[in-house]
Amino acid sequence: MSKASVDTLETIAIDTSPVSWREYYEITKPKVVALLVLTALVGMSLSVPGAIPWQILFPAMLGIGLLSSASAAINHIVDQKIDAIMARTHNRPLPNGRISNKNAITFAVALSVIGFIMLYALVNPLTAWLTFSGLVGYSVIYTLYLKRATPQNITIGGLAGAIPPLLGWTAMTNEVHPHALLLVLLVFVWTPPHFWALAIHRRDDYAKVNIPMLPVTHGITFTKTQILLYTILLFIVGLMPYLVGMSGWIYLVGACALNLAFFAYAWKLKFNAEKDTAMKTFRFSIIHLMVLFVVLLADHYILPKAVF
Repeated sequence: MSKASVDTLETIAIDTSPVSWREYYEITKPKVVALLVLTALVGMSLSVPGAIPWQILFPAMLGIGLLSSASAAINHIVDQKIDAIMARTHNRPLPNGRISNKNAITFAVALSVIGFIMLYALVNPLTAWLTFSGLVGYSVIYTLYLKRATPQNITIGGLAGAIPPLLGWTAMTNEVHPHALLLVLLVFVWTPPHFWALAIHRRDDYAKVNIPMLPVTHGITFTKTQILLYTILLFIVGLMPYLVGMSGWIYLVGACALNLAFFAYAWKLKFNAEKDTAMKTFRFSIIHLMVLFVVLLADHYILPKAVF
């Protein structure tokens, strides 16, 4: 048998093999969803002085996680054509054919329906509708329109990814509280420098598929300046939970240390960048947000205070 025949048979075997659950798991962007759910958990915790009732904790976390996963899956469906061209994403399950478009849509719809019903029936309608609005904001407004329309796409669209702390808060209290909105503001201001660092690293990819990310439309130098300025703004916003009495000195120390470190990465990226500085800044930004919210959680339980 010739080598060509062997290659053909191997291709057929790959194409007809059953789809693994791991393929569906991949399109939910589990690491991103885990970070979002963590911020929702912190929102829940800070909204009450004591322990979170498990009767609300579990359905709220699961419902928010399911709708966030559905949003990620829809993003994969909408972006599969440009994903097939970009080096970072060409091996995702949809562009390489491991999951069909029909199956991906069915999967996303199922996650959306189950998550919404769970939140509506077992938590409260406000949380269900706010979570659904986040799905629409990210999957439709950002992915379908803003991403392709303006270099400020991630700045405007970042609001959809910033609402999980609010969802956690409303799950417990059934109300929109200013402290919850402050948590949203933290994530909202963090998002542009986080994403633009990745966009600098992948500038050529975005240019190839005509996505107007800031490094493509305004250049890498301008984007580095914006990242630096946003880290300064993030430092200021990061002080607000302490200044309004929402958190104590543990959070203040942690937030100052983390935001100074983020600023240091942004400074290096702007004035003394090496080949991998942008990617290192992006990776640190993920650690930054995760640890910042863990510190908020620790501060809340170590230094208990009244919830206003």
